Amino acid sequence: AMTAAILETGIAPNMTAGLSLGEYAAIATAGAMDIKTALLLVRKRGLLMQNATKDGFGGMAAVLGLEPDVLEALLKNTDAVTVANYNCPGQIVIPGEADAVAAALEVIPRLKENGAKVIPLKVSGPFHSPFMKPAGEKLERELEQVRLSELQIPYVSNVSAQPITKTEQIRSLLSQGVYSPVKWEQSMRTMLAEGVEYFVEIGPGHTLSTLLKKINAEAKICTVSTMEDLVRMQDFLNETV
Repeated sequence: AMTAAILETGIAPNMTAGLSLGEYAAIATAGAMDIKTALLLVRKRGLLMQNATKDGFGGMAAVLGLEPDVLEALLKNTDAVTVANYNCPGQIVIPGEADAVAAALEVIPRLKENGAKVIPLKVSGPFHSPFMKPAGEKLERELEQVRLSELQIPYVSNVSAQPITKTEQIRSLLSQGVYSPVKWEQSMRTMLAEGVEYFVEIGPGHTLSTLLKKINAEAKICTVSTMEDLVRMQDFLNETV
């Protein structure tokens, strides 16, 4: 809805991306689904993920200050804890069974001499992990019943961190996204490599802008969460383009 207000000004994106749930807004903005379809799918996705595991089964934690290959090596011998989000340099999120995450919280702080910190997150389940695969498979069946339109511009997939231009790829990628890591850092690097110069974060707060600044301190970013921000965004684009 906030994007619709921006589009009314005549300003339109060349490429979109959205983190996790935000990917639906990115796809809608790219032209493949209308807002009603996106909302219905988001609700169905939430219910499927909620019912995929029992209450208290899993949890998530943010790992700060650890290189991805170091963390991946640490988790190599366990299926109970995986990587859920590659957010930005030095910030990775892990999901898994509650007991396994608790065990990981005991193991990872051993690397504190390298600057690593582990912060438990207040979430209700092990999202973006293999435990969500049944939910992803059910979501794919739901998506098969949904009519999608042709993409008008590319969007960058959380799963592949690559620009998607073919509508027929969307259903599979959205279903995989439920149980696969969110490659946000990689997605932003893809957009930068594709020549994206100006980023507009649409939504409450400035979390994505903060992550992007850690990925590329020179990135030109503006956030829009109020009508006042909308005016500032127009000034930002007029001044920088």
